[in-house]
Amino acid sequence: MNSDHMPSAKRIITSLVLTAIAAISASAVSTDQAFEKHASSLRTKLKDRDFTVVVERPFVVIGDDDPETVKQWAKGVVRGTVERLKKAYFTKDPANILEIWLFRDETSYRKHAKEFFNDEPSTPYGYYSPSDKALVMNIASGGGTLVHEIVHPFIEANFPSCPAWFNEGLGSLYEQSGTVDGQIYGYTNWRLRGLQDGLRKKVVPTFREMTSMSDREFYREATGTNYAQARYLLYYLQEKKLLVRYYKEFTANAKTDPTGYKTLQRVLGERDMRAFQRKWEAFVMRLVY
Repeated sequence: MNSDHMPSAKRIITSLVLTAIAAISASAVSTDQAFEKHASSLRTKLKDRDFTVVVERPFVVIGDDDPETVKQWAKGVVRGTVERLKKAYFTKDPANILEIWLFRDETSYRKHAKEFFNDEPSTPYGYYSPSDKALVMNIASGGGTLVHEIVHPFIEANFPSCPAWFNEGLGSLYEQSGTVDGQIYGYTNWRLRGLQDGLRKKVVPTFREMTSMSDREFYREATGTNYAQARYLLYYLQEKKLLVRYYKEFTANAKTDPTGYKTLQRVLGERDMRAFQRKWEAFVMRLVY
């Protein structure tokens, strides 16, 4: 065959690249349209109510405070949290379009949770409902719970086998958070006092026990310290600049180490975990909030 009639390798590569770019662009447009369609449907549903609907991918934010306040929550807290979490940990967005409902006070929160989701919240702050594809917030309590709950759908998308201790530990870490050196950073918070009390009473389990808890056991919180213990273990890793590394190694080795305990021991470089726990306890008792 005459080589003059054969497309060059350069032409083939260029064609493939252009095709790929076109596909990505078409996908982005399609996704944008899906979010706008979802938002438009919500605006129609809520047209006779004082709600503002804002697309802030991968979420649609809905609030009954004044429009500027809702937009500030969406573009400030939601956008900033998503950007920082993805920079540190997550490569995948949630698979579904998720709604974030920001109710202006506890009365509105409880009323609309019942009306829209047939739910009677067990917490005055807010929660994530995977079945409703919604984060439901009493935003008058502050943004800490919102940031906490944003973590959960990203864990769901990126680490589906994640045990409750790490899922809640990471969410809890960022209840009180900011930005340090361009990275999301958790500060000490109200959970510290309960953990310190538990340590004084010697009711806090070992890390082997805590990481081995089933989700049901973790959420039962027999000692009342599970969330705080998980949070301040991750806080310790953060302070030693090991947290992102731990997350990446835990997710990579989850099939052989589903609790994360062996990975924790390796990342810490600790042979004697009981000795480490004593060191960690001393670290926690020195913290202040």
